[in-house]
Amino acid sequence: MTSRWLGRELRDDPDRWRRPLAAAEIDELFKASERYAEGDTDLPVIDVDDFPLPRLGPELLRLRRRLLDGLGFELWTGLPVDEMSRRQTAAVFLGIGAHLGSLRSQNAMGHLLGHVTDLGRDPADPMARIYQTNARQSFHTDSTDVVGLLCLAPALKGGASLLASAETVFAEVERRHPELAVRLFDPVATDRRGEVPRGADPWFEIPVLNRYDGHLTVMYQRQYIDSAERFAGAPQLDAEMIAALDLFDDVLNEPDIHLSMELAAGDMQFVHNHALLHDREGFVDDPARPRHLLRLWLSIPSDRELPPVFASRYGSVTVGDRGGIITDATTRLHAPLSPA
Repeated sequence: MTSRWLGRELRDDPDRWRRPLAAAEIDELFKASERYAEGDTDLPVIDVDDFPLPRLGPELLRLRRRLLDGLGFELWTGLPVDEMSRRQTAAVFLGIGAHLGSLRSQNAMGHLLGHVTDLGRDPADPMARIYQTNARQSFHTDSTDVVGLLCLAPALKGGASLLASAETVFAEVERRHPELAVRLFDPVATDRRGEVPRGADPWFEIPVLNRYDGHLTVMYQRQYIDSAERFAGAPQLDAEMIAALDLFDDVLNEPDIHLSMELAAGDMQFVHNHALLHDREGFVDDPARPRHLLRLWLSIPSDRELPPVFASRYGSVTVGDRGGIITDATTRLHAPLSPA
């Protein structure tokens, strides 16, 4: 298998990327999470020793290898979230994440557990994170090795998850316009959206695509690239770079290129952030049960080497200890049970 694939080839072959949880595996998750099931306070940092999974643990190590060396994503289904408290569900997801890698902070507040839900933020607000809205996100990557999502409740309408292979998209851009494809390897400024580490600029500069250590690695968030233009000191996009980014977006959005999937309650999606881009369609909520996903950012101990320039965003490029967001406002790492 390879992380270079076409969405149209995977759409009708879900057995390649979908894995139902077995009853015995669910029982093991319930047992491991019992100690965390009661209470209403934030969860502490959970590591492998806190969450023994003698049966499922080896399966998660195999999942890790498939994420890094295979298609780059997988969907695990069947976790009975409606039979679990929010605290126990969060503990299960954090425990699974601990077996895959190390948990990373997703914002300046030190949240190891993210909540992807509409908080009514304006997507045009340069201080807002797009996952806090119900708007279409656009294809992007996050500042971590692997992104995990657990669906607690789907939208009433819309909200499908979209994935695309960076290798596939680049090959198509290069086939159509090689003169634009090379520009994707030039640095661009990306807005930090107010979450600025000590001594750093309010933007960072990393190319959309990077060839390093035998891999093509992607770093992209077009909305944040565009909003970085508001900073007087940030490098501005020239007309050819804008054309290259527009073409990159156009290819990403072609139905044959990307894969679309609906996440149901209890589905867990894991995505290798360096090989794939992800997106989410706009959605309409059921007022009685709004769309809500839990999110993990994970650093993976056996992942690829990253170019040194990634340290400007990841803080470090040390394999297994990189990524996430830490600022002077970060006082502790914790896992909140509700959105901020």
